[in-house]
Amino acid sequence: MAFIDYYKILGITKKATEAEIKKAYRKLARKYHPDLNPNDKVAEKKFKEINEANEVLSNPENRKKYDQYGEHWQHAEDYEKAKQQRQQYRKSYQGATGGHTEQDFSDFFENMFGGASSRFHGSQVKFRGQDYNAELHLHLKDVYTTHKRTLTVNNKNIRINIPAGVENGQVIKIKGHGGKGVNGGPNGDLFIQFHIANHSKFKRDKHHLHTAVDLDLYTALLGGELTVNTFNGKVKLTVKPETQNGTTVKLKGKGFPKYKKEGEFGDLFITYQIKLPTKLSSEEKALVQQLQKLRL
Repeated sequence: MAFIDYYKILGITKKATEAEIKKAYRKLARKYHPDLNPNDKVAEKKFKEINEANEVLSNPENRKKYDQYGEHWQHAEDYEKAKQQRQQYRKSYQGATGGHTEQDFSDFFENMFGGASSRFHGSQVKFRGQDYNAELHLHLKDVYTTHKRTLTVNNKNIRINIPAGVENGQVIKIKGHGGKGVNGGPNGDLFIQFHIANHSKFKRDKHHLHTAVDLDLYTALLGGELTVNTFNGKVKLTVKPETQNGTTVKLKGKGFPKYKKEGEFGDLFITYQIKLPTKLSSEEKALVQQLQKLRL
């Protein structure tokens, strides 16, 4: 694997802070995003390089490995483990025989362990593939129902099932869809973080929804029926007489789907906002004054 300078790709130095890495990534990701550069192969390649660099440098543990091992950073633990085992065998052998050449050690190791030494050479060690990280930007309505979607990760199309009820910021793992393993090692995993924008009139609280609706003064005083919007349709409500401003009613099962619980929903909480009439006519004012006198 050729060495790739992730710091250079993001335009930062090795002393960059986590905040500086995040800022540089966001700036470049916006600039080279495929949606802003349709059919631009150069921008597409640059966008993938930026994401790859961010995947490594935004993770403190991976960044430390990268700084130490360069392009081999994802196999750092395997290299260290193999190195330690080899050193232990060398130490044991030299302690028993009084110290010999590397060739003597290799021959002894081969005879003693039946060819096991070959497992500790880099070309034979099985390495787990690199984990990939991706972001998926959706709207709230997109996660109201379970659906399939195709993602492109490192030039590979991956069709995933997005369960209804996924939350903003949630990360799910797609096993085996990361980097390919080396020498027969297992593939890495793909971690997808969801960024869910909410442009609706509903405030989400896990699987519950909250909203406010206007209620005219007369219906609030006398009671009546009111048609309101839920997330997936309209319902009729019966308003009790003398309903006060700020009263909240609960519509059971009219909230958001519960994650990975098919057919189960949270509740919808509706808060009434009583609107006073304006631009009263003389006759209306007279009637209000009459009502006022009756209440005194």
